[in-house]
Amino acid sequence: MAVATLVKKQDMSEAEWDTRVNLAALYRILAKFRMTDFIYTHLSARIPGEEGTFLINRYGDLFDRVRASNLVKMDFDGNVIGEGDFNEAGFTIHSGVLMARPDVNAVIHVHTRASVAVAAQQRGLLPISQQAMLAMPHLSYHDYEGVALDLNERETLARDLGDKSACILRNHGLLTFTSTIPECWRLTYQLETACQIQIDAMAGGAPLIELPSSISDEMYERYKARPVAEHGQREWRAVLEMLEGEDYAT
Repeated sequence: MAVATLVKKQDMSEAEWDTRVNLAALYRILAKFRMTDFIYTHLSARIPGEEGTFLINRYGDLFDRVRASNLVKMDFDGNVIGEGDFNEAGFTIHSGVLMARPDVNAVIHVHTRASVAVAAQQRGLLPISQQAMLAMPHLSYHDYEGVALDLNERETLARDLGDKSACILRNHGLLTFTSTIPECWRLTYQLETACQIQIDAMAGGAPLIELPSSISDEMYERYKARPVAEHGQREWRAVLEMLEGEDYAT
């Protein structure tokens, strides 16, 4: 059961509070897009200006109940700074990514039906849609090692992530990790949509048309040409409008 622990805006830096608000918004957005798995998945964000700390959801909260004030602050050793329960497997995954990749500030982990279905297929994501072509240059793979309670998995996960921004966790789900929350949302949405399209296309039973890698390479070059600060911003502004009137920023 989630402990009713709330923190106050005046007790932290402006940077931490802003991160809390945006991360809480991200939880609400995933709930609206039905990318949740009851209470069992998790999103995190590094706290700017602090060494080795991050925010994650309080274990037991549904995504549409997450607020800026009830997120849990942790360090990379698993210590809670303040109060709050946390998902141990979530700690392993998120701390592993954030420790290995100083360039990463936001992490999303989901196990939607479509993403787990694709993660269970030997070839993984197929180049059969525009969404897949946009996502594939960012993508790596990590083999399933059981429920992520063994901290040694942080090492194998870091190895498999390399310099990518997303990972299909085989037989498990999706992991996206980028420098900003808006970009992490955009990439997650693209990947989830690509997985849904793949499962639907395969269910049709007709032969699939696979696109050449040269197309995704060209798409990726165009993507890299845009300023990093702009990645996902337009999409983020659009989805924030869906949250007007909600209490996520409290």
